[in-house]
Amino acid sequence: MNRQSAILETAQARGRVMVDELAESLSVSAHTVRRDINALCAQGKLRRLHGGAEFIEGSSNLPYSARSSLNVAAKQQIAAHVVRLIPDGATLFFSIGTTPAVVAAALAGREGLTVITNNLNAAMALSEAPNARIIVPGGEMRLPDRDILGSQAVDLFKAYRADFAIYGAAGIDSDGMLLDFHAPEVRIRQTARDNARHAICVADSSKFGRNAPAVGGHLHEADRVVTEARPGAAFAALLDALDDRLIVVGEAS
Repeated sequence: MNRQSAILETAQARGRVMVDELAESLSVSAHTVRRDINALCAQGKLRRLHGGAEFIEGSSNLPYSARSSLNVAAKQQIAAHVVRLIPDGATLFFSIGTTPAVVAAALAGREGLTVITNNLNAAMALSEAPNARIIVPGGEMRLPDRDILGSQAVDLFKAYRADFAIYGAAGIDSDGMLLDFHAPEVRIRQTARDNARHAICVADSSKFGRNAPAVGGHLHEADRVVTEARPGAAFAALLDALDDRLIVVGEAS
């Protein structure tokens, strides 16, 4: 994992980072962390604070390559559990994002899947699944994320009824609202959820409290919420209200 990307992801999720905490979690010296923070500040991504730095809000997400290398073990844990929920022959929607793509890769052993997605990483991950049928929209591919947004993607999800919609979000606010960086991402996720018999929200614990400007949909609209660990106490009531729809992989039997 790229260390600076990990620092930036943590700052984006929490709003700020502290040198000593990062040094411990990354198993490096405080001097190394300060050097990384200085580099991120020089790039205009962080702003120095006493003992650390704060995230500078913007309308852009981290690059896909950086996001795909973060929280890998957590995403794989989530994916391993979701696989248990999906039978052979299912019709699936996949939203954009790294966690849905990891879930798609974990499902590559399932037979006879029909996959509708604007997430080309998910499509490629399932391209060699036995007897798979993969349907993607036309339009311009957004780089470097390798996904397709816009009206054609929305229309594609409207044209099918899936057994399962598997989707994530850039962040989950304290009131349970789902956040993304662009309004088209929200529209497509909501369309996929509305046209599926079962909705599965996949989000590692770092997404709770992470900020993004576009809002749409609520955590409670999912039939299953799968995460690898419980976030902080601020989200306890929100998660408790989900009852048995919440799957915390570390607690699942």
